[in-house]
Amino acid sequence: MKAVPDQIARFVPGPFASLGTDGYGYSDTRIALRRHFEVDAPSIVVAVLHGLAGTDAIKAETVHEAITRFDIATQQSG
Repeated sequence: MKAVPDQIARFVPGPFASLGTDGYGYSDTRIALRRHFEVDAPSIVVAVLHGLAGTDAIKAETVHEAITRFDIATQQSG
């Protein structure tokens, strides 16, 4: 559950991303469940890259390349 890490996020200096799920029943397999809640390996990679881009440590283009490479659905792509 990501509720616990979300509770401490405000006390952590700098960028913070909670990992975990808020429930079950959305998918038929664990792989699909992890993808749905964006806690599978490709989604974590993209989240980390996004955080790095937010601090200007890497270019935003790198995040977009990872999204394409790992076929991550975005709000714009559906």
